[in-house]
Amino acid sequence: MAECRLCPRRCGADRAVRPGFCGAGASLRVARAALHLWEEPCISGKRGSGTVFFSGCTLKCCFCQNAKISTGDFGAEITVERLAEIFLELQEQGAHNINLVTADPYVPQIIEALDRVRDRLQVPIVYNCGGYESPEILDMLKGYVDVYLPDLKFMDEELSARYLKAPDYFAVASKAIEAMIAQVGAPQYDEEGMMVKGVMIRHLVMPGAKEDSKQLLHWMAKHLPKDGFRLSLMSQFAPTPGCETFPEIKRRVTTYEYRQVLETALSLGLEEGYQQYRTSAKEEYTPPFELQGVFGKGEPSDMAGE
Repeated sequence: MAECRLCPRRCGADRAVRPGFCGAGASLRVARAALHLWEEPCISGKRGSGTVFFSGCTLKCCFCQNAKISTGDFGAEITVERLAEIFLELQEQGAHNINLVTADPYVPQIIEALDRVRDRLQVPIVYNCGGYESPEILDMLKGYVDVYLPDLKFMDEELSARYLKAPDYFAVASKAIEAMIAQVGAPQYDEEGMMVKGVMIRHLVMPGAKEDSKQLLHWMAKHLPKDGFRLSLMSQFAPTPGCETFPEIKRRVTTYEYRQVLETALSLGLEEGYQQYRTSAKEEYTPPFELQGVFGKGEPSDMAGE
């Protein structure tokens, strides 16, 4: 945690003294650990994904739906031993997988926790991230992660700088996704239709940015192996308080914008994966962050809206 270089920011913070750019210190911080139904069907399934939400983030997305934990400094410190227990508790609750959300500031500790319980974990490990991952992190995760669930947000540097504070976003994320596919291989599913191996790329269509979305799809079709990943094309963007200074995105995506992007994906042969109805732009996709499951078995799930 000294002179931290885990993420592409390479901020050099001594995290035992002060937080890094991501907001994370030297200790594990978790905001929620519970079954979650609102991932893609092959991740959440019928019983839910055993999702652990970590505090802090290496990106600064102005539209982040999880701002309370990504930039709001919410979460509780736990030990590596407690994290290992959480993994087992989620499995006992029936989780289809262990889903690590925004975990990159804590990868060394997560690997230590997984090492403690690998012989008892019988479910896949999902790494759920913004796509902004360093090669070193991905090398560390080799053999630990079964399913990668990265975002691919923007190609344009100006959009990335404006909305993510990361002008190098595409340069980093595109290489990271190529490395993820090379590491875990083509998607594989179990008898329940759950993904147990592979990469699912998420792309959120943004207001006014459909042309950038189309460019991203053309890049995927040209540079990634056709059967090497699945695409989740999302329409669920909803303005957040962080969008107040960006009037052009203080609205939802129109049916026309999303349809244009979807038709481009289909025309490029990117047919394997998921699309969303425009009505998917709902607040229920953001779970409540109240430290569920962090200190004990806690609430079994967030399935009240099932």
